[in-house]
Amino acid sequence: MDLCLQALVSGLLMGGVYALIAIGLNLIFGVVRIINFAHGEFVMLAMYLTYWLHDLYGLDPYLSVVIVLPVMFFFGAAFQRVIVQPIQSTSSIMKIFTTVGVSLLMQNLALIFWKGDFRTINTSYSMSTIEVFNIMISIPRLVAFATALASIVVLYFFLKYTSAGKALRAIVEDNSVARLMGVKVEKHYLLAFGLGTAFTGLGGALLMPFSTVYPTVGFTYTLLAFVVVVLGGLGSMSGTFLAGLFIGVVESFGGTFVSPALKEAIYFGIFILALLVRPQGLFGMGKGTEEVGLQ
Repeated sequence: MDLCLQALVSGLLMGGVYALIAIGLNLIFGVVRIINFAHGEFVMLAMYLTYWLHDLYGLDPYLSVVIVLPVMFFFGAAFQRVIVQPIQSTSSIMKIFTTVGVSLLMQNLALIFWKGDFRTINTSYSMSTIEVFNIMISIPRLVAFATALASIVVLYFFLKYTSAGKALRAIVEDNSVARLMGVKVEKHYLLAFGLGTAFTGLGGALLMPFSTVYPTVGFTYTLLAFVVVVLGGLGSMSGTFLAGLFIGVVESFGGTFVSPALKEAIYFGIFILALLVRPQGLFGMGKGTEEVGLQ
């Protein structure tokens, strides 16, 4: 029983970070209407940025968020302006090929500049734990979960109550009507991509105290983010959060009771079965949700 509870808690804590990364992808898709296959490479970039800030300047990974967040925000906005905007009106296939190409480019540039070494950050608290009812809780994972949850709540209130957030929701509902109502759609595309990338960057920074970064690590997070977003329902922020927790728990139980080598295969199997039974996702809003964006 203790082992089951341990796996459950570990999975939930990791699932919160997965949800944070996936919500960045969902936000970008909902507003800009592009499936970004370079999303995981954004995570990789943030992880490397956090690593080098610590390695070169001794900056604590959590303090580095102050630098990582604005850098990733402007990187995402620049990516949208330079790469995405010129292909905005092209076919979905062209958008997919473009983002896949960017993904491969970023992987190979990382290999050139930083080699294929596995890098991690060792801090005084990297291995720290607290014991609650015989359950060992990793301090870095707990901090990552709490920060991810707080960030998702802040995003929810931003979208719900600010004028910029309402404009983003209007674009999600109907791009053309929003434009007629005076919303500067292109400007808000930049905002959405910047915010989505910043959330992704925050996830990457939070992972570094207990994870390893290498040039192809982004591929794993791209696949994981797509599984979470589709399971949660394209367009459902709350669904994405719950799906992130679910995938974290499945991964933890699979690695603990089956095999660490098969944990990805387990949640991909559940992903395929879920799509066969409920194509709109476990928490989707029904037919057509994939065209709605954030609800």
